[in-house]
Amino acid sequence: MGKRSVKANKTIYQLSREEAGLTREEASEIMEYISDDRIERIENERSEIRPDEVVTMSECYKNPSLCNYYCTHECPIGRENVDVVEKKNLTQITLEILSDLNTLEREKNRFIEISADSTISTDEQRDFEEIKERLESIARSVDSLRLWIKDMELSGIK
Repeated sequence: MGKRSVKANKTIYQLSREEAGLTREEASEIMEYISDDRIERIENERSEIRPDEVVTMSECYKNPSLCNYYCTHECPIGRENVDVVEKKNLTQITLEILSDLNTLEREKNRFIEISADSTISTDEQRDFEEIKERLESIARSVDSLRLWIKDMELSGIK
């Protein structure tokens, strides 16, 4: 068994591997096509990680958050277009979605009024922004739910 790292400022990839209880050699055996040397270069930021490696590590380490981290922090397209997904428990996710849906239900008629003429006038702009923010909040909660489901699947809980 390899020795335990005492390095400060570990990358998320190293932390995830260690939380999974794996040495680089063990992780490399499980992932097959990623060598322990390659894992070491990624963890020490001497080499950029590829998207396919992130997916493989995410599955091997049972940490679906790695994919979101990569997209929001390392991918130039993702940094501009993907929201950071917070890891939450199912109760919190459910309550947030229900709260947003209740609020949106109250705003539904205003949304119909705003949308009816296919333009957003100056006096409709503020209401439209509030509705848009509510929809974005629902989208973030759904993303958290997807992450929770993936986490459960990788943990063997279905």
